[in-house]
Amino acid sequence: MASTYEPIATSTVAVAAASITFSSIPATYTDLRIVLTPTVSTSTAARIRFNGDTASNYSSTFLYGDGTSAASSISSGAAFINASFGVGLSTTVPSLVTADVFSYAGSTFKTALTTASSDYNGSGAVTRAVSLWRSTSAITAVELYVSTGTFSIGTTATLYGIKNA
Repeated sequence: MASTYEPIATSTVAVAAASITFSSIPATYTDLRIVLTPTVSTSTAARIRFNGDTASNYSSTFLYGDGTSAASSISSGAAFINASFGVGLSTTVPSLVTADVFSYAGSTFKTALTTASSDYNGSGAVTRAVSLWRSTSAITAVELYVSTGTFSIGTTATLYGIKNA
């Protein structure tokens, strides 16, 4: 990572878990970066929530491609950010999911840019999304979870603070 990225916390799943949570996030950075490398118990989607907010305060615009087709979609009034829209997480091959959260400690709505990609031995998919969390609260906790099943043993997640972005 660039010298402006500082690891805040890393979690490696030792026992299958439905979620990974980073809490007590300090407000000392300009932005956050989340890097998730999951395998899962059943093909599923990765989701993100901020500060435990389960209300319908999230919206996203997605672009998706799999080498054969491309698509776009819009989601509004959701209770989470779908960080892997169109990219089904695998039970055997790790995927890569990243989220950049801008001005996370500020007093405006929060914007996140997510990317997810998977390669299944020659076939795969990639998605890119811009999402909005309609809250003016500083982000102090991030929950990564799956829509069904669990994260498998060995799944890793790292939260980075970005200095002077």
